[in-house]
Amino acid sequence: MQKTFYSNGKLLITGEYLILDGAKGLALPTKMGQNLNVEETQTKSIHWKSYDADGSIWFEEILSFQEIQDNTNTSESVKATLIKILQVANTMNSNVFNNSEGFAVTTQLSFPRNWGLGTSSTLINNIAQWFQIDAFELLQQSFGGSGYDIACAQNNSPITYVLLDGKPRVEKVVFKPEFAQNLYFVYLNQKRNSKSAIADYHSNKTSQLSSYIAAINTLTQDIIEANNLELFTQLISQHETVLSEILKTETVKDTLFPDFDGAVKSLGAWGGDFVLVVSKENPKPYFVAKGYETVIPYGEMIL
Repeated sequence: MQKTFYSNGKLLITGEYLILDGAKGLALPTKMGQNLNVEETQTKSIHWKSYDADGSIWFEEILSFQEIQDNTNTSESVKATLIKILQVANTMNSNVFNNSEGFAVTTQLSFPRNWGLGTSSTLINNIAQWFQIDAFELLQQSFGGSGYDIACAQNNSPITYVLLDGKPRVEKVVFKPEFAQNLYFVYLNQKRNSKSAIADYHSNKTSQLSSYIAAINTLTQDIIEANNLELFTQLISQHETVLSEILKTETVKDTLFPDFDGAVKSLGAWGGDFVLVVSKENPKPYFVAKGYETVIPYGEMIL
């Protein structure tokens, strides 16, 4: 019998790293995500194949149940990370392995793996569905992170995300900007490792953190409610300034696009993945000329 699970990709519009410390963020699930297909076999192992968006196999491995259950490997290779996730999942619900002779598992991304739209979070949420366990708990015990990406994996509309006493609070919100035709997502041709980015953030935190969180919470709400392009542009630029101060890093616009006529906002892990671009004119010629060829209109990216 074959089972198929699906999870949405994600983009974090506000909050960035401060979500780890209780700030409210606006997060948007994407139209692209990842499938996980499971078929039962008789091998007492898992034959795992992972396909990228172009149909190429980017990971393939045969994992024995014993190898997963006895795992002590702490490396950060793809194989070790997958085994760790499966080990935790099995600890949370051992019935899946106990009641089976083996599995053939395939995963299929509908976005290129290097885009940073949630290869790991969609995998974790799919495995949680397969094992019928809590995806947030699986994330915390295996990979770590704030969990906003798990919330996007599970929701088909914009959400706000807050960690209260370490527990996720997810609320669906109405975010349908009338100026969506002026919003674009541009890929910066490099993926930022979220684990190392989080470590950098923790090393830069200051005593002013609570005031920064208050500022971001206000900006998040104002951005959700912004009813015109000028106000929205102003608010995301203010958000960039706050994060720039915290991270002691120049904004992406100052660094890469100082001559761009419009706003550019980093998303998620500063220094890679996608940026949000606000522009009255189609910005694609500008970005392509600078070597950034992946320019996706808001309506093509966001659910």
